[in-house]
Amino acid sequence: MKTLLRPMLSLFVVLSVITGLVYPLVVTGIGRAAFSREAAGSLIYKDGKAVGSSLIGQNFDEPKYFWGRLSATAPMPDNGAASSGSNYGPLNPALANAVKARIAALREADPSATLPVPGDLVTASGSGLDPAISPAAADYQVARVAKARGLTSDAVRSLVTRFTQGRQWGIFGESRVNVLKLNLALDELTRSGV
Repeated sequence: MKTLLRPMLSLFVVLSVITGLVYPLVVTGIGRAAFSREAAGSLIYKDGKAVGSSLIGQNFDEPKYFWGRLSATAPMPDNGAASSGSNYGPLNPALANAVKARIAALREADPSATLPVPGDLVTASGSGLDPAISPAAADYQVARVAKARGLTSDAVRSLVTRFTQGRQWGIFGESRVNVLKLNLALDELTRSGV
């Protein structure tokens, strides 16, 4: 038994150093060199202060802001440390109730909205942290945001168009609008008095 103990401990130490120190340091170094912004969390700064990440949704609920997708994270919405979906199936009454409540909240926030409520405004994403909404979801909210900010719908819609990203590499996913970036641009537009 003593003859096996020394090689086992040596192997344990060597593999611990390789997998616990060397590998993470090499991967982190490559990530920082090749993708410095992404490796640092894709942070968005305003006045020199980090206000969020372009990869993690933010909780906006004031009428003057565009609202993102529902978040299924707990104990608070858009909690990056608790990424998860709701795991509600399409026949689950809890999902139906959540969708009805969100539709009612959207209709109450803007009773004049006549467009159909887009699905991404009433359902959570798989991660519960989706930072983007569809162009249709943004368009649904244009009138409410414009009215709350004292802007024209055309000015707000123009900003939405400016922040609409196409499919990744032209083929993957759908067009999307990053809610945090759009809301920060709205704040800037309102401050500049345009």
